[in-house]
Amino acid sequence: MALFIDGPEAKIEKTGDTTVTLRLFRGDVYEGLEPRRLFPLSGLTRYITLLDSDQKEKAIIRNLDGLDEESRRAVVECLNEYYLIPKITAVNQITEKFGILSWHCETDHGRRSFRIRNRHSDIKMLYDGRVLIRDSNDNRYEIEDIKKLDKRSRRLLASEL
Repeated sequence: MALFIDGPEAKIEKTGDTTVTLRLFRGDVYEGLEPRRLFPLSGLTRYITLLDSDQKEKAIIRNLDGLDEESRRAVVECLNEYYLIPKITAVNQITEKFGILSWHCETDHGRRSFRIRNRHSDIKMLYDGRVLIRDSNDNRYEIEDIKKLDKRSRRLLASEL
């Protein structure tokens, strides 16, 4: 049975790119834990599980906002490394040939070009304004807020969403 962490009862320290050590104030210490989102699309800061090397759940953080700043930062850095998803900052071109969409975009990791097979299943508009995109190689991309894109990018996206 996993332990629920709500805030001040624990200290979390980053020990690797995607691992942390959990120190409970009652004295227990768990090393080599990997933070993962239980709800990767909608739960960015809630219900974060901490898994041991056997992928067994040791603890669940109910809400990252309840942790002290240092612990929260440690978990967020691990999650960002594990869930590395380029953020699309501009859409330069979208073309279609034989039902395959070719996208040419600017991201926070440089220029990217990719193909999408099915616009209905590979492009998901979320309630909070985010758009998640999966390409034909199963890579993922994200538009954090469609309203913050430039006018040309929004126009190109309009027919795809």
